[in-house]
Amino acid sequence: MADQIGRLVIIGGAEDKEGDCLILKQVVKLAGGHQARLLVLTAATTEPQQVGGLYRQVFTRLGAAEVGVLDISERLQAEDPMLVHLVDNCSGVFFTGGDQLRITSLIGGTALFHALSEAYRRGVVIAGTSAGASVMSSTMIVDGSEDKEPAAGAVRLAAGLSLISDVVIDQHFAQRGRLGRLLAAVAQNPYVLGIGIDENTAIVVEGPEFEVIGSGTVSIIDGQHIAFTNVSEVSPQAALALAEVRLHVLSEGYAFNLQTRQPKSNAGKNTSRNA
Repeated sequence: MADQIGRLVIIGGAEDKEGDCLILKQVVKLAGGHQARLLVLTAATTEPQQVGGLYRQVFTRLGAAEVGVLDISERLQAEDPMLVHLVDNCSGVFFTGGDQLRITSLIGGTALFHALSEAYRRGVVIAGTSAGASVMSSTMIVDGSEDKEPAAGAVRLAAGLSLISDVVIDQHFAQRGRLGRLLAAVAQNPYVLGIGIDENTAIVVEGPEFEVIGSGTVSIIDGQHIAFTNVSEVSPQAALALAEVRLHVLSEGYAFNLQTRQPKSNAGKNTSRNA
């Protein structure tokens, strides 16, 4: 894993914005509570005013001191020193949902991208929902078959923002039947962990571990010890064969160590039978 100093809140989408708002409350808390200075990045969406305004309202209601909205609709904007300055002075950044390729194509490699990476290294909380979740990793899913049997070519991958390494993240996981495409992603890249996050569910990553919060589950697919697979031998439409794939399904109250690849309860008890 890459050296990680800050914290990530990676949300599976459709998080509660009207009730207890457990996940978004956690974003505010980690960013400083009533002193939180949040910046909502709406690059992923084609409706930045509507989406940005909604999150500004929610985060303000949850007690954040300042909530700014930053829309990047052209790549040159991401080189603007004034916009970079906004990142330099916030305590938390929130990526909205939409299209993850919009985020990487507009921000990747720019001054804003480097400012975000530096902000994370100095402890700023980086959060994202839906597309904003997928973009966190070094390898991200940008398209793939849903609610179908696993196929060798069921997923299309691209480079993400690399805030967390050696994982690939999928969102709206159970709700959209995305197990097959996450299995295909891990089959193509067995060294990465596949992490599928349900709606109104998130992982909070700090250092080598993450904890699960929210109402759903997080599925972790570990293909490190795959015995055999046909992913490189058949057509993209052919059924996928995999052997010796490890699956963990965790709910709130459980955590996972990304280095040892072992789950545990938040009380610290390792839940693996091999422990």
